Amino acid sequence: MSTNIDDIRSTLNGLIETLKDGEEGFRTSADKLQNRATAEEFRSFAHQRSHFVADLQVQVSRIGGDPATSGSMGGTLHRGWINLKTALTGNNDHAILEEAESGEDAAVKNYREALTKDLPSDIRAVVETQFSQVLHVHNTVRSLRDASKPMTSTSGGGSSTAY
Repeated sequence: MSTNIDDIRSTLNGLIETLKDGEEGFRTSADKLQNRATAEEFRSFAHQRSHFVADLQVQVSRIGGDPATSGSMGGTLHRGWINLKTALTGNNDHAILEEAESGEDAAVKNYREALTKDLPSDIRAVVETQFSQVLHVHNTVRSLRDASKPMTSTSGGGSSTAY
């Protein structure tokens, strides 16, 4: 059973790192987005992730573990990529949304993997509830990304880009 508890702690701490990455990623992105409504929505997503972190940290402590308190190295690198990409594109909202959606792909993948583990029913319920909301945010970010996509038209002999 101790290996199982160790696996549960590791799984939850992995999710905590993923959530911390998302929290910081949403905050970083919100600061760079030109669309104020989208920026506010991203701040709300960051706040949600902060609450999810706290919930999972309680679960890790409850089963006798030390909860993770920071994001992953990969998340730090991803935020660095967001900074580089926005610098190169002049803080283009579509580029930021593409990167955010990529980060959300990773979060969805990590939650799906966590749900393949043998988790106690109370912890599984927390993870399932969070996963449903993470999936909703992922789909929202993807919709925002798709709606912000520059459309190029070549009819009429010229090329124009509309946002």
